[in-house]
Amino acid sequence: MISIKDSVHDHIEVDGVAEALLDTPIVQRLRRIRQLGTVSFVYPSANHTRFEHSLGVYHLADRALSNLDIEGANADRIRAAALLHDTGHGPYSHNLEDLIYRQTGRYHDEIDDLLTEGQVGEVLREYGLSPSAVADLVRGDGKYGQLVSGELDVDRMDYLVRDAHHTGVPYGTIDTGRLVRELDFTEGELVLGEGNVQTGESLLLARALMNPTVYSHHVARISKSMLRRAAEGLLRAGATDAWELRRMDDRDLTVALRQCEETAEYARRLDTRDLYKRAVWAEFDAVDDALIDADHDTIREYERDVADEADVDPEHVVLDIPSRPSIPESTSRVVVNGQVRRLRDQSTLVQAVLRVQEDQWRLGVYAPRDVTERVGHAAERVLGLDLDALVSDIRGSRPATLDEFEGH
Repeated sequence: MISIKDSVHDHIEVDGVAEALLDTPIVQRLRRIRQLGTVSFVYPSANHTRFEHSLGVYHLADRALSNLDIEGANADRIRAAALLHDTGHGPYSHNLEDLIYRQTGRYHDEIDDLLTEGQVGEVLREYGLSPSAVADLVRGDGKYGQLVSGELDVDRMDYLVRDAHHTGVPYGTIDTGRLVRELDFTEGELVLGEGNVQTGESLLLARALMNPTVYSHHVARISKSMLRRAAEGLLRAGATDAWELRRMDDRDLTVALRQCEETAEYARRLDTRDLYKRAVWAEFDAVDDALIDADHDTIREYERDVADEADVDPEHVVLDIPSRPSIPESTSRVVVNGQVRRLRDQSTLVQAVLRVQEDQWRLGVYAPRDVTERVGHAAERVLGLDLDALVSDIRGSRPATLDEFEGH
């Protein structure tokens, strides 16, 4: 057994199969992948990694197993899955996940190939564990997969408190001790036990508050969009392929972007924080449903149309459309008066938070500072938006000046 000092959970004791997995290359690779991708452009201290997060998830899973009286091979599989759950992430975490999925058909939690072969597979088999069974848990399959990937999983419990700690934003602070202590299984479903409606609400509220403040902060979204566009250019130039990109770490991608002629300008902008600015920042109700639901190819067509209208380089227009507002935690199950109920059906607070998510949703159009105004007006015409009304939401009821509109 080894003890590791952690900034969030204090001392984490690692033993058994998890200790054996700790120094495998695919786990150590997580030291070189930032947990929050480009969020450090907003919060400079947000430099924590997927490695320390994975240790935290392992720690909370281990505590949950003790409270649930899960032992033996089932417990070992869950511990292994908790430690390995993020090994499928590409560079900069979720920032490139959609791009990698479009090219490979793999999301970050689909890691059968990574666990079956090489040193990890050897370690798992040495401890009598099936790599495919561990991979199933990482995907959230089966009864015990809910602990690793589900509405009440230990993954989100750790990332909320860890992200809050490292950004300095207090909204993600939750009582992980009570959460893992109150977990239970009812007819194969992971639930919070009787008297824990407020416990469930705290998890959902923390996620809802962290989203606009950290995860969807406009600077984080702009830099993420630029990084994604740069990675697309890297693939288009033939400097790498999607399978190789999937296994890069943050350093690998940064170097590749600098060395490729087609992406060098993006690399320079990201290196120096010379980011694109908001040309449009549109509310949910102001955007047509067809545009909200547009696929990647359609979005690229819109970008080219806006660029043509504005007479700018197509690479200088980025259209950023988030998915429809939702909070997965709202479907968490909690026992109330002996009955299992969904949190959203039990809590009026949850219903209010769901409405707020729609209020906070924004479509973004981004461009270099010197063409922001032209691109904004072109986007207004091409996308059918009332730009004057939309800009006003940044600084109250009056239309914002360009300087205000471009602020950090």
